[in-house]
Amino acid sequence: MGTQATTRRQAADRSTRRLAGLVAAAAVCLVAVPATAAAAPTSPSDTQISQAQQAQADAAAQVGAISAALADAQVQVDAARARSAIALDAFQGKQAEHEAAQVAAQAAAAAAEQARADLADARADIAAFARQSYLQGSTSPTLEALMTADGPAQMVERAALLEAAGSHQGDVVVQVTAAEQSATAADAAAQTALGQAAALEQEAADALAAAEALEVSARSLAAGLAGQQAAMQQQLQQAQQALLGLEGARAAAQQYATQQYTAQQAAASRAATAQHPVTSGSAGTATTAGAGQASAVETAIAAAREHLGTIYAWGGGSLSGPSVGWGVDAGIVGFDCSGLTRYAYAQAGISIPRNSSAQYSALPKVSRTDLERGDLVFWATDTSRPSTIHHVAIYLGNGQILEAPQSGSVIRVTSMRWSGFIGGARPSA
Repeated sequence: MGTQATTRRQAADRSTRRLAGLVAAAAVCLVAVPATAAAAPTSPSDTQISQAQQAQADAAAQVGAISAALADAQVQVDAARARSAIALDAFQGKQAEHEAAQVAAQAAAAAAEQARADLADARADIAAFARQSYLQGSTSPTLEALMTADGPAQMVERAALLEAAGSHQGDVVVQVTAAEQSATAADAAAQTALGQAAALEQEAADALAAAEALEVSARSLAAGLAGQQAAMQQQLQQAQQALLGLEGARAAAQQYATQQYTAQQAAASRAATAQHPVTSGSAGTATTAGAGQASAVETAIAAAREHLGTIYAWGGGSLSGPSVGWGVDAGIVGFDCSGLTRYAYAQAGISIPRNSSAQYSALPKVSRTDLERGDLVFWATDTSRPSTIHHVAIYLGNGQILEAPQSGSVIRVTSMRWSGFIGGARPSA
C-alpha cells in the first residue's frame, strides 16, 4: 500500500509540475491576444498542445486510480461495519448469558443456604435427644420408653413409634447431608458459570473494540483518498482549462491569419477590378441553405432539451437515445456532441451523419449572419479547414446554443462561442 501511494504521489507531482508550466504557457498565449486588429495573436506550438493533452490525460488517470482506491476503501469500511455489528450482537448475547448465570448462581446459593439451615435444625434435634438421654441417665430412650409402658399393648405401640422416629432421624441426617452436598456443588457450578460468562463478556468487548478500531481506520483511509480525489479533480480541471486555453489561442491565431489572408485577397481583387473592370456577364453565387422547416426544428430542439443534464459520454448517443461511451468514457451512458444532434433530428424524421465533420460536409451551409433557430453550429481548430472540426451544437437563437460539451460535463444550454466558429449548417432545409 505504501509503495502504491508513493508512486501515486510521485506521478501527481510530475503532473502538477507539467501542468504549472502549461498553465503559464496558456496564460502567455491568452494575454498575447492583441488589443488592436493589427497585432497577430500568438499561436501555441504543437509541443505545448501535446503536453497539455498529456497533462490532461495524466490527471484523468490519477483521478481514475484514486476513485478506484476510494471504492476499495469503501468496501473495507462496509466490511468493518459488518464485523462491528456482528461483534456487538455477540457481545449482547454473552451479556444475556452472563445475567442468566448470575440469576442461577443466586438461586443455587439460596438453596444451599436453606439446606444448611435444615441441617442445623436436624443437628439441634440430635443434640437435644442426646442431652435428654444423658439427663435421664440412659442413652437409650427406646429402652426407657418400653420399660415405662403400662402393658404389653402400649409397649408394642411405643416400640413401633420409636422405630419410626429413629428411622426418621436417620433419614433427616441423610437428606440434609445430601442437600448440603448438592447445594455446595450447585454453588460451585454457578460460580464457574459466572466466571465463564464474565470471560466471554470480556472477549466480546475486545472483539467489539477491535472492529471499531478497524472501522475508524477504514474511514480515515476513505477520507484521505476523498481529499486526494478532490485535489486531483481540481488538477484535472486546471489541465482541461489550460488545454482549452491553448487550443483557443491557436484557433484565434489561425482565424486571424485566415482573416488577414482573406483581406489581402479582397484587396488584390479590388485592385485587379479597378485595373480591369468587368463590363458583362455575372459572377458565380455560392449555394446557401433554404428556409428551415419550423416544425422539424422545434421537434429536434424539444428532443434535445429532454436530455438536459444527461452526462457527456465520448462516442455515446444512438438514434433512440443515450448509449454507452467509448475509451475514457467506457461504461458511461450519455451523448457526445454529434450523437446528440443526430439523435435530435432523427426524432424530427431527418437523418444526418454520425460525426460532426461529416454533418458539416453533408448539410447546406449557413453563414454567421444567416443563422436561424435549429441550425447546427460547428467549431474547428483551423477555421479554414473543415477537416479540423471538433464540436457541434444546436443554435437556439438569441446567442444561445444547446450542446453536449465534453467529458465530465452534462448537456446544457449556454452562450454561443464565436472563437473557433467555422460555420453553420441547416438539417431542416
